[in-house]
Formats: sequence, C-alpha cells, structure tokens
Amino acid sequence: MASTVAHEQQDSATHTVTNQPPPLAPYDASADPALLEGLRREGAGWAEEDIRRLGRRAGSAQAQEWGDLANRHEPVLRTHDRYGHRVDEVEFHPSWHHLMEVAVTEGLAGAPWADERPGAHVLRTAGGLVWGHAEAGHGCPTSMTYAAVPALRREPELAKVYEPLLTSREYDPGLRIPAGKRGLLAGMGMTEKQGGSDVRTNTTTATPTAEPGVHTLRGHKWFTSAPMCDVFLVLAQAPDGLSCFLVPRVLPDGTRNTFRVQRLKDKLGNRSNASSEPEFDGTVAWLVGPEGEGVKTIIEMVNCTRLDCVMASATLMRKTLVEAGHHVRHRTAFGARLLDQPLMRNVLADLALESEAATTLTLRLAGAADRAVRGDAGERALRRIATAVGKYWVTKRGPAFTAEALECLGGNGYVEDSGMPRHYREAPLLSIWEGSGNVNALDVLRALGRDSAVAEALFAELALARGADPRLDAAVSALKDGLAEASPAGARRLVERMALALQASLLVRFAPPAVADAFCATRLGGDWGYAFGTLPGTADLDAILSRALPADA
Repeated sequence: MASTVAHEQQDSATHTVTNQPPPLAPYDASADPALLEGLRREGAGWAEEDIRRLGRRAGSAQAQEWGDLANRHEPVLRTHDRYGHRVDEVEFHPSWHHLMEVAVTEGLAGAPWADERPGAHVLRTAGGLVWGHAEAGHGCPTSMTYAAVPALRREPELAKVYEPLLTSREYDPGLRIPAGKRGLLAGMGMTEKQGGSDVRTNTTTATPTAEPGVHTLRGHKWFTSAPMCDVFLVLAQAPDGLSCFLVPRVLPDGTRNTFRVQRLKDKLGNRSNASSEPEFDGTVAWLVGPEGEGVKTIIEMVNCTRLDCVMASATLMRKTLVEAGHHVRHRTAFGARLLDQPLMRNVLADLALESEAATTLTLRLAGAADRAVRGDAGERALRRIATAVGKYWVTKRGPAFTAEALECLGGNGYVEDSGMPRHYREAPLLSIWEGSGNVNALDVLRALGRDSAVAEALFAELALARGADPRLDAAVSALKDGLAEASPAGARRLVERMALALQASLLVRFAPPAVADAFCATRLGGDWGYAFGTLPGTADLDAILSRALPADA
C-alpha cells in the first residue's frame, strides 16, 4: 500500500506545471498609447470610450475562444441540398457568426458612410485595430462591405436601394432577397485564373439584356472571398470594355442568381474565412458606373481595402507583441525573467518600434481617408500615394515581425495551442490581397507620374517634421533626389524609403523621444543589423518597453 502511494506521489510530481505563463485573456486590446493618441490626433477622440470598451471585449476569454474555434472549425461548402437542388451555400461555425455580429454592430463594416461626424472613418480603423485581436479572417467581409459603398455610389439608383443596408449595424446572415434583410454584406470578384492582378485580361463576358443597365454574365472567377455575402461587385467585359457590375446572390423575385461555387480555396492562413471560385452562367448583373470604366469604378473600393490591409498587419504586429510580452514577463531562464534579459529586451523594444510605426501610420492614413471623403483635396492626394506606400511596406514587415514574436515564446509559440502559428500564417496574406508588393510599388510610380499633386502632398507631410532630426532631414532630401531617377526596376527601393521617411516623420512629431530617436537611428541612420533585436546601445530600451507593453492582466 505504501509503495502504491509513493508511486502516485512521484507520478503527480512530474505533472506539476511551473515556469509557464498564465493565460493572457482577459486583457485590454486597446491598452496601447500609440493607438489612443492617434485616435485623438486624427479626429475621433470623441469615441475613445467606445474603443476602450471594444478593446476589453476583444481581449476577453470569450472573444479569444471565438477566434480559436472559428479557425479550428473551417467553413464548409454545400453545393446541393438533399434533393439535388443547387444551393451553393457556405456553412460556418457559430463562433464565426458571433465575431461577425460584434464587428457589424460596432460599425466595422459599412456604417461610417452613414455617419456624418468627422472622424467616423478613423473610428472604424481604430476599431479594427483592437477587434482584430480576436480574429483576423472575418475582417475580410467587413472590409469589402465598407469598400463597396463608394464604388456603388457611381450608380445612384442602385446606391439608393443598397446603401442603407450596407451601412446598417445589423448582422443578418443567410441568403434571402436583399431588400427584405436588415443588413447586407458585400464582396468583390475581380481576379481570374489567367490574369490575377492584371484584371484587364479578364475573360468573363457581360451581355446586355433588353432592360437598360442589366446584363448577363458568363465566366469563372479565380479568387472571390466571402461567397456567403449578399451582393458582389464584379468586373466583366461588356461590349464597350471592362466594366463593373453588381451581382446579388438572390434576385428581387426571390430566385437564386446563378453563382456556382466550384470549390473553396485551401489557403495557407485565413482559414476561418471562405474564399471561392464562383462560376457565372447567365448570371443577372446591374451595371455600376459607365460601361468600359470598370477599373475606374472599382478603384475606390481597392483604396479602401488597401488601407484595411495596412490596418490588419498593424493589428497582427500589436497582437503578437502583446503575446510575446506576456510570455517573457512570466517565463524565467538562466536565473532571471526573460523580460529582464538584456538581449530579449532588445528584441522586444525593436518589435515595439516597428509596431508603433505601423499603428501610427495606419491611423494617419485613416485620418487622410476621413478628410478626403469630406472634400479635402490635399488629404485626398496624400491618401492616394501614402496608402499604396503603407500597403507595400507595413504588410511586408508583418511576416518577419510575427516570426520574431513567435520565437520569443520558443517552442511554446510553435504549437497551435499558443495561437501564434495562426497569426504567422495570416501575416503573408496582407501583402498579397489587393495587389502584391510589386503591384503596389508600381502603383506608387503610376500615381507620381499621373498627378504632381501626390508628390507635393507627400513632401508637404514630410516637411511638417523638418528640422526635428537630421537623419530624417537627410532621408527626405535623398528621397527628393531619387524621384528623378525612379524606374520600375527600382520601385521597391523607392517605396521603402518613402515608407520609412513617412513613419519616421510621424514618430518624430508625435511619439516620445526614445521611440523617435531609436527609429531614426536604425531605420534611417543605418545603426542596425539585419534582424530584429539589433538596436544600438544608445537606444532607451526601458522607455520604449514601458510604453509598449501593457500592464499585467
């Protein structure tokens, strides 16, 4: 008997858990000075309490569980019902619907277009920066719904019908007659298998009907996300050229529009969200904007979703930094907390600089978008170039950042239970969606060549920090000189320099001196290595980390 008891005690001792962090949740996803300061600075300080409330909800154990479950239980395509009727529906886990309901209710879909308060679009971006801590995939349909509104306004009669539903704060899932629903979600179908981003090579055709503005589509799209949305903006070749069309899943008479979902994509990440290949065959569609001006019509949608790519990358950076900071605060190695180990502090501080620069730029872009919508021509020009610059650079930094944050957890971060692999798989998406790096870099050159106002707006923004840091002044001067030699082969290098100068100018103006100085020394001054964690000895690590890492939950 005594031997049995001793054996049980020994066995129990091997299962004692020590030197592991407690669960992070609940935590406050809005506990980020860079976020809250940017919210106020860009004109949405009136909504700070709403952001703080949403941040606490995003960091709750419940919301974190929703994010986990929505990715473990992936969407399932049902092409037919039990009787053999074609239905083309996608089934989601209840956690997906919980996430979507919060996002839509909190105004993260189309709601800002119905909100006349200055800063409404900034509020939405800030909301995404905190609610994205819960889960990233469901940000796709909310982003496309937001972006669809300005494109749809090119056809006022259609906007009159659909805009009030696209800007609704009610989540009403399920395929039914759009006009009979309390709220709608929108998607878009642009790319095709033969062309990808080269949408002018699309082969989907649009044939006019006897009814003015109504066409029938025939073709096959290659990457259409969120096929459960109610309506889609689709590009197709009409008699007068590539045009934009509105395609509802359910027609006004209640019949299903032909929208055959051939398969769901088996993606690297973004697993909670369904991406599909729909086939059109006699699909009824309404022309949006003039025939032959499809790209011009849908470009506003692209500008909006590109901003959301920047926002989502900044959110992933912040989320994984918080996860890494929590782990090293509670884990010890070699006789001290990881947080107190000098080299770990260097890594975390370097990540913190990158995260703050991304968040600050995101909110500045949101501010430009908000003011551009309200008629500010200078902000419109800045938005045009700076959004493409930010889309290129911030999304490029995401995968390397997320990998480094994962490494802070060591082997613990490499297992699915930590959540870090999910974030790591998500990170590359943002540099691919809405144009890969080359597409965005070349788009910057295109903008510079077509409109001198965009370069003027960019340098006017940079001039606001003139004289604050000699390294920034030198970088801006070199950037001006480099514009004369801009070429497609050097586009990435040029856009990288633009992005770093823009981020540095914002930090010099608005961040604490320790943050701005370390960023300028490394990203502009060259006092840096080739990996995160190579800040120089002059960097004030204590000041950077005390600002970046939230208090313990």
